[in-house]
Amino acid sequence: MNFIVNRSVFCIIEVWQEQDISYLMSQIFRNRGVKVQDDTKQIEEVMAKRTAKNSVFLDLFQNKSYLLKLYKTLHPEDTTATEDSLTDVTIENVLTDNLYNDLGFIVNNKLMILIEAQSTWTMNILVRVLLYLAQSYHEYFQRTSRNYYKSKKVKMPKPELYVIFTGNKGRKPDKISLSKEFFEGADIDIEVKAKVIYESDTDDIINQYIIFCKVFNEQTKQHGMTQKAVTETIRICKDRNVLREYLFDREKEVVTIMMSLFDEEQIMKSFIKSERADEARENARIMLKNGRISVEEIPSFFPKLTLEDAKEIEAEIMQLA
Repeated sequence: MNFIVNRSVFCIIEVWQEQDISYLMSQIFRNRGVKVQDDTKQIEEVMAKRTAKNSVFLDLFQNKSYLLKLYKTLHPEDTTATEDSLTDVTIENVLTDNLYNDLGFIVNNKLMILIEAQSTWTMNILVRVLLYLAQSYHEYFQRTSRNYYKSKKVKMPKPELYVIFTGNKGRKPDKISLSKEFFEGADIDIEVKAKVIYESDTDDIINQYIIFCKVFNEQTKQHGMTQKAVTETIRICKDRNVLREYLFDREKEVVTIMMSLFDEEQIMKSFIKSERADEARENARIMLKNGRISVEEIPSFFPKLTLEDAKEIEAEIMQLA
């Protein structure tokens, strides 16, 4: 169960399956006056998620076979690593305001690799990586029952930090560091360095993912954030042998994860907005029925309701009278 805390609302929701989300959205559409038979049309017209590329990244590297390819791209010298050598330590998003990263894994309990995929250039990624690293070590010590309060020195895997940048490189650096970017190169007591990976002429899985993102960008420029942009991206990438195996095996799933009625935050906002509108409508109905307010005054007292809504409420009262 997920706990979502907002400034003015505290909601407890269960983790929804796809059918649950569809049901929730159909209820929201009904509350907005949309006919039931129009629900499907509303869903079909949904746009691609703004996080579509990141969703593919997460889905792709949840698969151990592709994760191993990623690791061997970073460490081609390690010829003995297998899928069993890799342990996923990606920070889970339990609360909406909690830390959660794109990818983290440990290799043979000796190497901890954290990777962030970025489409927009920002040095603030270094601050986030610092927090991700601290949280990842904290969870590692908990998971392995290592007590860092005792006198005996604990063992910890060596960190490696990467940023996969899917935009154009331009004059951007291959390495970025906290001290250089935020403290003018001063000798500070903590340091974070990350290697930045850009598009190259290689055929490894990291570069294929970057190309996939660029193809998607091209298609959204032509077709907007639509399902056609998603399906064309998949078709083009399969033709170009970009993530071909992954896209053939999981084409339907990829379309699904790239398309979304709303992301989780948007779902909750829409649900809450719908619930508040219903509450306002009911309060307005009671006040109008009791003669405490006029039809014309309803929009002033209840900004979520229009004059048309007020007239509908009046008609409902008249029918029941």
